Amino acid sequence: MSRDHVQSAERAAPGAVTPDRARPGTRSASGSAETPFLELLARGAPAEAYEQPVLLARAEGTADERVTALEQAKLLALRVRSELEGRRRREAELSALFETAHDLAGLRDLDAVLQAIVQRARSLLGTDVAYLSLNDPVRGDTYMRVTEGSVAARFQQLRLGMGEGLGGLVAQTARPYVTDDYFRDDRFRHTHTIDTGVRDEGLVAILGVPLMLGHHVIGVLFAADRRARVFEREQIALLGSFAALAAAAIDTANLLAETRSALADLERANEIIQDRSGAIERASDVHDRLAELVLRGGGVHDVAAAVSQVLDGTVEFTEAAAAPAQALESSRAEGHAVRHRDDWVAAVTAGDELLGALVLRGHPGLDPVDQRTLERAAMVTSLLLLARRSAAEAEQRVRGELLDDLLDARDRDPRLLHERAARLHADLDATHVVLAARLEGGTADADQEADARRRLWAAASHLAATRQGLAAARDGGTVLLLPLAPGDTATDLARRTARHLGTAVHEPVTVGASAPVGRLTARPDTVAAAYAEARRCLDALRRLGRCGDGAAAEDLGFLGLLLAGERDIAGFVDRTIGQVVAYDERRGTELVRTLDAYFASGMSPARTKDDLHVHVNTVAQRLERVGRLLGEDWQSPARALEIQLALRLHRLSAKTPPSAPH
Repeated sequence: MSRDHVQSAERAAPGAVTPDRARPGTRSASGSAETPFLELLARGAPAEAYEQPVLLARAEGTADERVTALEQAKLLALRVRSELEGRRRREAELSALFETAHDLAGLRDLDAVLQAIVQRARSLLGTDVAYLSLNDPVRGDTYMRVTEGSVAARFQQLRLGMGEGLGGLVAQTARPYVTDDYFRDDRFRHTHTIDTGVRDEGLVAILGVPLMLGHHVIGVLFAADRRARVFEREQIALLGSFAALAAAAIDTANLLAETRSALADLERANEIIQDRSGAIERASDVHDRLAELVLRGGGVHDVAAAVSQVLDGTVEFTEAAAAPAQALESSRAEGHAVRHRDDWVAAVTAGDELLGALVLRGHPGLDPVDQRTLERAAMVTSLLLLARRSAAEAEQRVRGELLDDLLDARDRDPRLLHERAARLHADLDATHVVLAARLEGGTADADQEADARRRLWAAASHLAATRQGLAAARDGGTVLLLPLAPGDTATDLARRTARHLGTAVHEPVTVGASAPVGRLTARPDTVAAAYAEARRCLDALRRLGRCGDGAAAEDLGFLGLLLAGERDIAGFVDRTIGQVVAYDERRGTELVRTLDAYFASGMSPARTKDDLHVHVNTVAQRLERVGRLLGEDWQSPARALEIQLALRLHRLSAKTPPSAPH
């Protein structure tokens, strides 16, 4: 069942028959086995409640086929419930990320900052516990500062020596560490004190990322569960970016505290303090602007424009390849904006990944607080880029799921398929071409090959999204469903797609195309049959040594007749000898008959003139005319074979009565 099934059930829920009035083991008015499970979905019932309709049906002695139907409906309903829970969880994580940026921009008190950090970290990853430790430079260790979700007093008072436990190792190495089972992980130096505290709290899976100011670690941000759990790479990167923003917020709070102390203790430095306050106000202003941009869905270039106004200069976002390499690498390593001639460069990073840079042009003299403003803008930019990437990946998955359903789920409701396609701006009633694409740059390294396939799928998904089409990974390659523009051909589309994907992944990509198909949901096997034809065409291209090229069956001559899902005999004849047939019809000549006799006589003009009872010069003149119509290479072995096949098919079709089936 799709999400649309569930939404339909939820809309119908107020008027639906409740379990009290229609027992789960009996048929409702509609006789549907899904009814009790749709009601459970609408009520948001727990997973264990889905067993009750089946158990009641068995207890009442319901027919076996009815019980089987209920079992199948239960499994589908549980899958829908799981999918809905996953989507709600992803939406909640993204919402927490944006709320964090907004809240941190408005916080001024250090305690409030730290409390907000752990609350948002716990919400962001959906863990049982989140906590934050800060380094103590005097004692040379790190201590628990704030916890959220913790219940053990001993755990809340832990102090970790540098290199001890997971947190001590993060604080010592300035690198994130993760474990799905802490007590079985021998990478960490276990101590009795730390293990006792962790055991009191009941923690199993722990993720820790460093809080960095420049290249200095000021603490560690943790997210932990009381059960085994694998933290994905994206979750680690997001928490790392969040920790970077959190560290900047801690630094801002410390700066504000230092400023207030300086105003109270150093009245003689009033002018300096006023200048510094002005810089801090500018930093606060840019924080407010960036928070507003995040909340209203602004992009990276909007961030650059806002910082340009605050710093009274020109700030641009550039790709990593376009930024000064040495300055970019220094900024990435140090975590600070770096001066490059008259410019300043701030690396935009997400964990270990370099996403680009913010460049302040023509502003050699930069106040330290303004420098930090540029650095914080780079952090916000990384969050926006990660959020945009997550949204793009979600859309790619949705497009791939729809194409998978068109290929595999032949019992899908056409109306629901059209509704899903409409939300993706795809028209399933338009004429489309199914394309099968495969990489040709093989490698013995399995990881490199898997990475190449992921890049091919990403490039195909991007192409499909820009063309109102669909794409999915399948059979070791990628399948695309693209609309065919008026005046375009399947062959042209296949060639353009091969060039586009090859350029995107920097490797040859071979693309086989089906014949154009329309009304994709009219028959359940329409898309599957077109995909099989595209696969056959792809295999033929590779066997013919045309790797890195694109073609459809119509481009492969008589071989296309064997590849095509529906034999286009008339089209093949017309493409091969159509000009000769048309010439005979217009002029009343006998070029087709001459060609038949010429090939029948072993391509001998002398024997041909005997069969036709004409002069040999007449045969020569007719063959010369044929050459002008078909091209100079018409007598080459490959062309001659196609022409003879077309002549025979033309002769057979001419003998077929009009009423006979083709």
